[in-house]
Amino acid sequence: MLPNLLKLHHSTIARFGRRRGRIFLAVGFLAAVLTVVMMFSLRDRFVPEDRSWPTYQEPSTLVYRREDLQRIWEWEVAAGHYPSAQKIPENIGLTTPPINPALPPRKSSSIPNRFRPPSVTNTVGIGAKRVYLDIQAKPPNVAYPPRPMPGSVADMDVVMDHCDFSQNKYVRDCLEVLRLGGGLDNGARVRRGKMDEWKYIYVEDGELQNSTQIAAPQINTALALKSQGVADPNAAFVKKRNADWEPHVYFPAPQKYVAHHDRPEACDENPHLFHMFWTGPFTDKPYLALLSFLYTQNLGLHLDPEHNDPTICRPQFWLWINPGPAASVPNPTAMRDMFEQLKSNPWASPFLHPRFKDVIQFKLWNTTEQLDGVPELKDEWRVLRDALFNSGGVVEKIPQPADSSSEEGDGSSSKSEEDDKVNRVGSKSPSSYDRLSVILSDMARFVLCHRFGGIYLDADTILLRDWEELWGWKGAFAYRWSRLERYNTAVLKLNKGSALGTFLFRTALKNGLDFHPMTVSRYTKDAALEPLLLRLPDALFDSAWLNTEDYQRERPPQPYFTEFGDFFFTPREKSAAPQALGFNGFFRGAYSYHFHNFWWQPFDPTRNWPDLGPRFINGERIARAQADASVTEHSEFPEDLVADDKRDLDWSVVLKRTFEAYIRGEIPNMYGEWIKW
Repeated sequence: MLPNLLKLHHSTIARFGRRRGRIFLAVGFLAAVLTVVMMFSLRDRFVPEDRSWPTYQEPSTLVYRREDLQRIWEWEVAAGHYPSAQKIPENIGLTTPPINPALPPRKSSSIPNRFRPPSVTNTVGIGAKRVYLDIQAKPPNVAYPPRPMPGSVADMDVVMDHCDFSQNKYVRDCLEVLRLGGGLDNGARVRRGKMDEWKYIYVEDGELQNSTQIAAPQINTALALKSQGVADPNAAFVKKRNADWEPHVYFPAPQKYVAHHDRPEACDENPHLFHMFWTGPFTDKPYLALLSFLYTQNLGLHLDPEHNDPTICRPQFWLWINPGPAASVPNPTAMRDMFEQLKSNPWASPFLHPRFKDVIQFKLWNTTEQLDGVPELKDEWRVLRDALFNSGGVVEKIPQPADSSSEEGDGSSSKSEEDDKVNRVGSKSPSSYDRLSVILSDMARFVLCHRFGGIYLDADTILLRDWEELWGWKGAFAYRWSRLERYNTAVLKLNKGSALGTFLFRTALKNGLDFHPMTVSRYTKDAALEPLLLRLPDALFDSAWLNTEDYQRERPPQPYFTEFGDFFFTPREKSAAPQALGFNGFFRGAYSYHFHNFWWQPFDPTRNWPDLGPRFINGERIARAQADASVTEHSEFPEDLVADDKRDLDWSVVLKRTFEAYIRGEIPNMYGEWIKW
């Protein structure tokens, strides 16, 4: 705490007089300076320069032995879930490189045995040849970018080379590589020269290589990390305090890795499922997420409904709805009630149209059923029922219902803050944030992806391009928490029933079922499994995040947001861009945009209703009546006048109206495809 210098000066002058008081202050100041100087000189004289000061380390979360971590690594690599040339962490201690069917063979230098390290960090690629694609629009269809080739794969090693914030890569430069390498420039390329190093999308060509002469991996349970003596088999790994090691884990043989061109059906065992979790009344937030899905993904809506192409795996969107407060149990009629509410909700009812029945499905979330459906949890999770809402080690206690006698008194109907927190259904304002549902969604995303496979998206996500090559990359991923080397699981991809999933659930069970992304980051780091859950750069899914935290502002991407609210309230000096550039000028190259909450802020305040045309006019009438008390469901709409619209349209408005125009049939989607009803 610093002294109030002005008050100190006045009190000294008043007590000692003007002259003596100033002398006293000067002497005191010199004494303070000399004291500080002497302290530093004594430290430099008596404290060794090489002394290491203790630093805080988070307690370990690890409950698996090295031997089991080796099995997890080998299973994931054999399953084709590691299509990367990045090294396996040395402390895993593999003695023979695993055979990798998702990586093509590479020439490797032969190192004499006496110079080889005690453990190996590479995999032996036996995969098919990779052909990197030059994706460009071709005449006569040059106005729109081409769809990614079915079965194409994003090379995440190349993406990391151009986008990794840890290597001082800029979001602006990353988006340019993603845009040009993905063919999203529509031929309007001004860069000259060869761009082979910017090609990051490939297809597998040919058969897997012969692996009969390669020795099978061997696990050395007592790997010696020093030259003499018997080493601790778990050296370099720190077990969670007061926890027992997990029983040894054994996995069934993974399914044989098959390249896309050899699969009998494109979706065989690997359906392209997007998952999203929602609590409370359906609003414009999941509405826009679903519209962006229809606008960007390869759903075949431009073809006749009966058309079926077995070479294309059409994505599906499963929207999981929790019908009540996070801690409640659905009633027996919950499914019927859910669909009745969806039919009467103007934001939800359009997606019940038969045209969307094969691509959008609404599903009822039931916490008990879902946890019982996870083999790693079903027999033990009930022990933690009272601590189920655990986020970052902070447990939200759920109060037990009070008996009738305790409710008698003054008859007041007011609720305590605790009761209000428990009974919230969705976030309606910053002051009524539904924290329990947020914590539940942290767990739900891992449950859904482990049980069914696929990619989880937070409900504040807008899709910006086709994700075909992300589906083609068979590994698991989340993305980086801005500047921190931690996960953000707003986008999460896991393989169904994987060894990595088993590790995550068993580890979480021994750590209080905590699925906060910061805690999940500790799980994988403590176990040296981070490469198996790849931490992709946030430029791919959250391009504004670094700028909002005052990073890379000297070379920002387009658009330039200094705070997440700029999406809804575009600053006036930048407000010409949304109308002039439109959808194509919004983080072009990124796969999605994450607007970070703002559940209570409408995307389009002046037209806060689903504007989808005559086919969905009934829902529009209901929403208009709710937005304007002077309008009834059966009255004629007032004539739309441009004078009544906001002069400078925000980015959120432009995106909403663009997606709606596609559904109305006024424009094609971003790939030039017109919807067929």
